[in-house]
Amino acid sequence: MVVRSPHPIVKTQNLMTFQSLNLNASLLGMVERADYTAPTPIQSRTIPHILDGRDIVGCAQTGTGKTAAFVLPIIQMLESNPDKRSIRVLVLAPTRELAAQIDEEFDKFSQRSRLRHAVIFGGVGQQPQVDAIRRGVDILVATPGRLLDLMNQRIVRLKRIEFLVLDEADRMLDMGFIHDVKRIISTLPDKRQTLLFSATMPQAIQDLSRSILIKPVKVEVDPQSTTVDKVAQSVFFVERTDKRKLLKQVLADSTAERVLIFTRTKHRANNLSKQLSRARFPAEAIHGDKSQGARMRALANFKSGRAAILVATDIAARGLDIDAVTHVINFDLPDIPESYVHRIGRTARAGARGIAYSFCDVDERGLLKDIEKLIRQRIPVVSDHAYVSEFKAPPPSLPRRSEPRRSRRRRR
Repeated sequence: MVVRSPHPIVKTQNLMTFQSLNLNASLLGMVERADYTAPTPIQSRTIPHILDGRDIVGCAQTGTGKTAAFVLPIIQMLESNPDKRSIRVLVLAPTRELAAQIDEEFDKFSQRSRLRHAVIFGGVGQQPQVDAIRRGVDILVATPGRLLDLMNQRIVRLKRIEFLVLDEADRMLDMGFIHDVKRIISTLPDKRQTLLFSATMPQAIQDLSRSILIKPVKVEVDPQSTTVDKVAQSVFFVERTDKRKLLKQVLADSTAERVLIFTRTKHRANNLSKQLSRARFPAEAIHGDKSQGARMRALANFKSGRAAILVATDIAARGLDIDAVTHVINFDLPDIPESYVHRIGRTARAGARGIAYSFCDVDERGLLKDIEKLIRQRIPVVSDHAYVSEFKAPPPSLPRRSEPRRSRRRRR
């Protein structure tokens, strides 16, 4: 029985060039070709440890370059230790979109090698994915559900895994995949290198990391649950019935060039995108009930600019890598305060600045209070819009003052 030690937090020097990260010439050429000028903090602080064979717990917000932080060193180590075609790397991701984007990163940086990679996820026919696996792959990126299906059919065997990556581990927990993840991990070899990346570290993820990692290096590039400094945040107090009118007023601003809108439900996302399109604001909706083809088309239209607005639910939007999002609008405040951090992290990426607006109705005051408690700041209020509501947000919780003791009168 192996005794797992707590996570040591190793302080590492923040290296400023890819050349100083001990990457080989081939990868450095691919990095330059991809126009990556300097490593992000999560890359500079994790790549050397991964190359040294250490397990990693990486805690960083979305949009900080986590994917390249594990893709680059894994490719280098696979190339230095060639093997006959078998699945040597398993990357688990919570959503189809994130899995596809991770696979694209492996494709981008492995073009000069003989490594093969494949991605599998649900929502589409499995036969093309099965054919790719049977041709032989070194790297498999998967969502937990489809992977378990193919494992049960004995199509995927994971007996030779050398690297396991759990990406967006907290989202897999939120989506109820944690038991599937544990089942998959139980089939893997004990001797492997494990890398866990997450935007937040709830207790369940901490417990999981202690059970599957050995003496990991913990890298935390930003304090947990803090918001991006370059995002200008504002909250609008508005009646629920006036939210759509306010949204159209905000979208009429010429600076709102590429807007990501969050709703609480799939039905609301569909209705809102249709109403915006009818009002001549080209919009697409993306959520879990959409087919994979429809989701990819919506994402492609948004990225290309054919649709300037993407209306999404939290589950569908987690892990989306979209550049130049100028505005994030919380049409509905999230039930989970941490989701607010993930949402607004979709703007102000790659050094740009961004804007995050939140619409708060009277029933959402408590949700706003929870968000402000989490991020430890009050969000500035916009009070001069046309649909301002008369209700006020609840004041922040303050310690109760002890009342002075009243003198007791002697009864006569």
